[in-house]
Amino acid sequence: MDVVWPNNRPIKAAQILVVGGGAAGLMAAITAAERGLSVTILERNPRMGRKLMITGKGRCNITNNCPVSEFIANVPENGRFLYSALSAFTPQDTMAFFEDRGLAVKTERGNRVFPCSDKARDVVDTLVNAARRAGCRFVQGRAEALILENNMCKGVILDGGERLAADGVIVCTGGLSYPLTGSTGDGYRLAEQAGHTVVPPRASLVPLVCREGWCRDAQGLSLRNCSLRVVDTRKKAVVFEDFGEMLFTHFGVSGPMALSASAHMREMALGRYRLLIDLKPALTPEQLDARLVRDFTENRNRDFANSLGALLPRSLCPVIVTLSGIRPDGKCNAITREERHKLAALLKALPLTVEGFRPVEEAIVTSGGVKVGELNAKTMESKKTTGLYFAGEVLDVDAYTGGFNLQIAFSTGAAAGRHIGEK
Repeated sequence: MDVVWPNNRPIKAAQILVVGGGAAGLMAAITAAERGLSVTILERNPRMGRKLMITGKGRCNITNNCPVSEFIANVPENGRFLYSALSAFTPQDTMAFFEDRGLAVKTERGNRVFPCSDKARDVVDTLVNAARRAGCRFVQGRAEALILENNMCKGVILDGGERLAADGVIVCTGGLSYPLTGSTGDGYRLAEQAGHTVVPPRASLVPLVCREGWCRDAQGLSLRNCSLRVVDTRKKAVVFEDFGEMLFTHFGVSGPMALSASAHMREMALGRYRLLIDLKPALTPEQLDARLVRDFTENRNRDFANSLGALLPRSLCPVIVTLSGIRPDGKCNAITREERHKLAALLKALPLTVEGFRPVEEAIVTSGGVKVGELNAKTMESKKTTGLYFAGEVLDVDAYTGGFNLQIAFSTGAAAGRHIGEK
């Protein structure tokens, strides 16, 4: 088979084949090629790193600049499995990797690391250029099946029937989220062919569907400085709390805090989880009450419905007026102390009832995937099939937002690339 893409070099066979040209695949390929191995990257899309291009709102949150122990605490699913890979290729190693190749990075709130250019394209270009300089070759195509002989992986069969031979294969095909970027679950099928258990994938870091119809009225409103608590009504416990940004949508809520909160909602059930939004986290209840007294005094002769403009975003004012139970056409000088206290309580804990997650295709990452107990945690090699490795989102690991998931891709990809082909 002769495939030429995109560097005009005919490919007959590859010593090492990496299936998937995303974050994990590119890092695996670079690491293996810099060891002197002959590496071919098989990517189904015309461009590498399509999912990387849309991460971090197009800015690409590369990693989280924290110690390994703190990092693992932010991985709710199989975090301990990652200890070896993360210790060998830390968040600081990732930062150095990009800076050594000419891409300056910066650390922002919450230890989130971004390129100084704020352009995800620069991250992709840095990885692709590094792969080219290391001598990696590129083939466009989709892996339909593995070539398995005597419990050894010898390459892949493409969807057109062509065979691409290799001495070792690293599967880095992603999960099920954002299928238009190429994440359609191909890696799960390849893993099952090799006898691996695939934990059923589900959405993680995904927008939340809420029961209350008023979210539609506030659609498009982004709250930049609010606090969010998630209460598990079954356990009667707060399972998540954070400060930052969230977005109201026609179905409920999205944005960084809502996405992070979703990862804490295990065993989702209708109405089990309740969101409490603090619209004024910088004010204590006493300070907020004093603020309301001042505002109502200044607007003593105005209707209540027209008195909240200095306190809240415009689109949220009608919502709060309705939920407060205070007469919209009542004058501010007629609002009672009890009504004022109820309003303050509402502003400090605006409630929403979660009905469920948006579809897995809308998730930033998927939980579930190749069962990690069937892999070598140091090398990412299959315990069932020699020469077969897995890295990135195809694994049954997922973390909170903040650069953790991309670092998992880089660390597991580096682990596979570091050890594949060892004698």
